[in-house]
Amino acid sequence: MENVVVFWFRRDLRLDDNAGFYHALRSGQKVLPLFVFDGNILDRLEDNDDARVTFIHDEIQRLQRELKALGSDLFTQYGTPDEAFDKLSSQYLLKAVYTNHDYEPYARHRDDNIRVKLQAKNTAFHTFKDQVIFEKDEVLKDDGKPYTVFTPYSRKWKAKMKPYYLKPYPTEKYFKALLAFTAPEIPTLESMGFTRSNITVPSRELNIEILKVYKDKRDLPAVKGTTRLSVHLRFGTISIRQLAAEASNYSEAWLNELIWRDFYQMILWHFPHVVGGAFKPAYDRIEWQQDTKLFQRWCEGKTGYPIVDAGMRELLNTGFMHNRVRMIVASFLTKHLLIDWRWGEAWFARKLLDFDLASNNGGWQWASGSGCDAAPYFRVFNPALQTEKFDPKAEYIRKWVPEFNDPWKYGKPIVEHSFARNRAIETYKKALGPTE
Repeated sequence: MENVVVFWFRRDLRLDDNAGFYHALRSGQKVLPLFVFDGNILDRLEDNDDARVTFIHDEIQRLQRELKALGSDLFTQYGTPDEAFDKLSSQYLLKAVYTNHDYEPYARHRDDNIRVKLQAKNTAFHTFKDQVIFEKDEVLKDDGKPYTVFTPYSRKWKAKMKPYYLKPYPTEKYFKALLAFTAPEIPTLESMGFTRSNITVPSRELNIEILKVYKDKRDLPAVKGTTRLSVHLRFGTISIRQLAAEASNYSEAWLNELIWRDFYQMILWHFPHVVGGAFKPAYDRIEWQQDTKLFQRWCEGKTGYPIVDAGMRELLNTGFMHNRVRMIVASFLTKHLLIDWRWGEAWFARKLLDFDLASNNGGWQWASGSGCDAAPYFRVFNPALQTEKFDPKAEYIRKWVPEFNDPWKYGKPIVEHSFARNRAIETYKKALGPTE
């Protein structure tokens, strides 16, 4: 059997500027590229037309075409990582496996298991930082503890960041190390229990002109004021180093958004209890209403609050929601309807193309007041005022709520704002006490 090292693609679906792939190519062994459609993840998805699965499937086909053009291929399997490595081990002598870090609880558990499994066969397991600029303990307070407030974290991040952190990994210099082989056919969507989604994914091309006006346009959902690259960052079809370098040149406001990604990944690493629990445990005492009918109205974009409904319908139709509107709909669910932030977090996790556990959890806990550096509990967004400020001509609203101007067709609000605001403040105050 032939000696090889494996590079395992996960959240890094690109050949260029890929840390783990670069180190694999320079290992001195032939490199076999691998991707696993992980059944432990896919089999839990609720929608058989999940747009993310279609997107990943398309990107894996692109990766395979690029690798074939280089004289290699992409070994792809649907199943568990255990099964994939068992299959590879029956065909090749695996000297080492290279991959990039993943900070989510399932991923950490998966990688620990694979590391033990491989080491029992004298196969080394190497992982590298790739999806963030700084990770884990790289940006800490002076006392060695992790930051829990963004602004001082971002200051330290910027002070630490030097040009070499953004230098791309020149993988193209070492493509000759790729193994020449022919892989089995990529599993079809249907064979994995999925059908093709009709949602269109935004381009992965960075529009520099958008960066130049990002600070002024980013909060206006009716205009093209954001990059729409979040899905590509999530799955690594574009390099964070490339984007951070461009942000450093053109937009500090956008660079701050990239730093938020690092911040939330760091929070998830140091405080894993945020998965399923409030960052501030006192917030787990809140008595949520848990009204399933109102929650369904929110999910469908039928709350009678136009800006909320527009956002929820944009999500259903595109797999995307403008970031300002994400804050508005999250505040509405947790404050106006007094529904547990975890319900909203789970709905976003089901529907967002760019779903990322760390950022999604961080955003929802921010909106509900329960997270690190969160909005205070008594801050309750007024949807009408948010509309006046960020969609004053109702252009975004009319796009997604065409019946907006017809009071006979458009429903009445499911809850009155002043009542909801007062109820939320009293409920939070009761749970948290006067010290919060």
